[in-house]
Amino acid sequence: MMRWTTGLIAIVAVIVLAIVMALAGQAQDLEAQEQANTNNDAASGERTMATETATFGAGCFWGVEETFRCTPGVTDTEVGYAGGHTESPTYEQVCTHTTGHAEVVQVQFDPEQVTYEELLRVFFEAHDPTQMNRQGPDVGDQYRSVIFYHSEEQKQAAEKLKAELGESGRYRRPIATLIEQAPTFWPAEDYHQEYLRKRGRGGCHL
Repeated sequence: MMRWTTGLIAIVAVIVLAIVMALAGQAQDLEAQEQANTNNDAASGERTMATETATFGAGCFWGVEETFRCTPGVTDTEVGYAGGHTESPTYEQVCTHTTGHAEVVQVQFDPEQVTYEELLRVFFEAHDPTQMNRQGPDVGDQYRSVIFYHSEEQKQAAEKLKAELGESGRYRRPIATLIEQAPTFWPAEDYHQEYLRKRGRGGCHL
């Protein structure tokens, strides 16, 4: 009887030990998974923090947005109004030329994929920067050529490229593009967002 009892105790001890080890392994697995999730969240946060903002006005914002939306490195675009004196302006108000706003596109971009200088070149290529308060048949101060900078570095880059292009002989007339500190950005109505993409069109008339 004593031998049988001793053997039974040994078996129970082995079983208990196996259960304890299994539970310990599961705890380690859960800890490792939680750490991996934390690292992934941190990595995602770093990518979000790396995104920068640029704001441009180059005539009708439908075509300007489509141009930047298709630019590699751009993560998001939104059209709206900036540079005026009326809060929360509507499209109809801006078109009366009494609010002072320009039609603009606000661009979110990953500087590791596309630089601000490269976006500036896209901006100048997308319109005629020598026209004052108009682009093609669209006439009015809301169609002015303007760069709204969000940092001193953006300001310097814009001024440098504007000067270089002005001295290049590429344009017959002086560049009229304004370079101003970014004011409040007022998003345009929903039907203006990605207007050309929704209609399968590639650009506005210029």
